[in-house]
Amino acid sequence: MKEPVYIGRGPAVQPDLQQLVHAVALGDQEAFAAVYEAVAGSVLGVARAVLRDQAQSEEVAQEVLVEVWRTAPRYRPERGTAVNWILTLAHRRAVDRVRSVEAAAARDTKAALLEHQPMHDEVTEQVETRLEQEQVRRCLRTLTELQRQSVTLAYYRGLTYREVAAALSLPLGTVKTRMRDGLIRLRDCLGVTA
Repeated sequence: MKEPVYIGRGPAVQPDLQQLVHAVALGDQEAFAAVYEAVAGSVLGVARAVLRDQAQSEEVAQEVLVEVWRTAPRYRPERGTAVNWILTLAHRRAVDRVRSVEAAAARDTKAALLEHQPMHDEVTEQVETRLEQEQVRRCLRTLTELQRQSVTLAYYRGLTYREVAAALSLPLGTVKTRMRDGLIRLRDCLGVTA
């Protein structure tokens, strides 16, 4: 069997994480520095695998290591190794971040949709407009030919009384009278009260 070849100082000596976490639970800052050195890369790797975003992963890794400092007294060796406990914290924190980001995106999407929704029912408005247009057409058919022509030229083409009179080759007074009579009949037909 071949002996392993080491570049540098030889095989790395792994610190006993369980003892270090116990020391961290007692407030030992040097023990925490050793825990940090031992697991920071793995914590970042777990966060990165879940989040797939370097900046978010670094932030989560930092939060997890702060959580290790704060919650070290809760670590129970009988439930698993210290590294598994720390990596479980990292995975849970990363999943929580994903859920938080997704929930924020869903809220933003919902808010954007609410901002763009019309404050009225467009279909109802279109139906009402069509019904009103049909009623106006029906009422226009009840007018005399001269009244209908005068009203149509004035209101749909935007001509003045003089321009309507010129277009129909009629005296201005006759056009004014026919338009007034036509508008009164339209008002009555449409049920508009003055």
